[in-house]
Amino acid sequence: MSESAKPLLIKRYASRRLYNTESSDYVTLEDIAGFIRSGREVQIVDLKTGDDLTRQYLLQIIADHESRGENVLPLDVLNDLVRSYTTQAQSVVPQFLAMSFEMLREGPGKFAEQMAAMNPMMAQLSKMPGFEAMQRQQMAFLESMVAGWHALAEKEKKEAEATDEPGEEDEDLTEIRRQLAALEAKLAKMGK
Repeated sequence: MSESAKPLLIKRYASRRLYNTESSDYVTLEDIAGFIRSGREVQIVDLKTGDDLTRQYLLQIIADHESRGENVLPLDVLNDLVRSYTTQAQSVVPQFLAMSFEMLREGPGKFAEQMAAMNPMMAQLSKMPGFEAMQRQQMAFLESMVAGWHALAEKEKKEAEATDEPGEEDEDLTEIRRQLAALEAKLAKMGK
C-alpha cells in the first residue's frame, strides 16, 4: 500500500495532545481537518489503550465548524439524525447517507444513475415514520450542493475569462455546466 493510501496515524497522548506519526510533530484538530480536506484518510488512536478515537475526533471537527457558523447541516437534518439514533431508521440512515455522499463525490454525471439504483431502498425507507421530512431535507441538501457546484463553475469561468487562455479547461467547464443543468432539472422533477 502506498504511503498516501494508508491512513495517517495520529496518536493521542494522555495529555490529550495529538501526535502525527509521519511528521513526528504535534497537530491540532484544524490540522487533521486539513489532512482530510486534501484527501487523506486519518486514524486517531489512544496511545495507552489502543482504542480507535477517529469517529470521536471527526465529530468534534464537524461540531467545531458548525459552532463557528460554517453550517453545512441544516437544523432539520440534525434533528433527523438525532431521531435516527432512537428509531428503526438507525439501520438504514448510515447506508442512505453513505450513498448520498458517494453520489456527491462521483459528481453530477452519476447522480441520475445512482438515484435509479436507490429506488428499492427508497421504497423500504418510505415506510418509516418521518421519512418524508428526511427526504425533503436531503433534497434541500443536494440542491445546496448543486448551487455550490454552480457557483464553483461560475468562479472557474470568470477566472478562465480573466486569463484569456481558451483550451481544454473551457471544454471541461462546458461539460460541467451541462451536467449541472441536467441535475438541476432532475432535482426539480423529483421535488414535485
